Amino acid sequence: MEIPIGPCTLRLKLGDLTKEAVDAIVNAANSSLMGGGGVDGAIHRAGGPAIRADCEKIVAKIGRLPAGQAVITTGGRLPAKHVIHTVGPVWGGGTRKEDETLASAYRESLALAKREGLDSVAFPSISTGAYRFPLDRAAAVALRAVRDFLAAEGAPREVTFVLFDAATLAAYASALERLRG
Repeated sequence: MEIPIGPCTLRLKLGDLTKEAVDAIVNAANSSLMGGGGVDGAIHRAGGPAIRADCEKIVAKIGRLPAGQAVITTGGRLPAKHVIHTVGPVWGGGTRKEDETLASAYRESLALAKREGLDSVAFPSISTGAYRFPLDRAAAVALRAVRDFLAAEGAPREVTFVLFDAATLAAYASALERLRG
């Protein structure tokens, strides 16, 4: 499923984010940037030690990465040239600005991609695993943030949500249909 947004394309697909041959994949990182479980661990394992080495340099310079912010590293052994690391919010019931922080994680990742001149970016579903953000709500927040950014900025030209399982893809497809209205 895909929709045009100005000169850009927003796409949903089922797949393995670590296999995407794009300018950058986005890592749903933890604030230490040192790898972990889920998407984060898979990216670090597939990309190899060059990603961790870049993350160590970033952490030495700025400390822990706050939720809603983004940084970029090499893609190491991944097909993607770069990894944009962003930290999503831990779900706390919706009373701690989780929606705003999640939207910021997507916007900041896209803004960094644009500054770096990247044309293609692939996202996972940020915060819906160990951070327990409700899937339907996260899909709506993510797609709205990406659509609004692409409409305003006209870049990057291709944004793909690479979703790990059929249930997540279905939630994003439903949210995209509602957004298209």
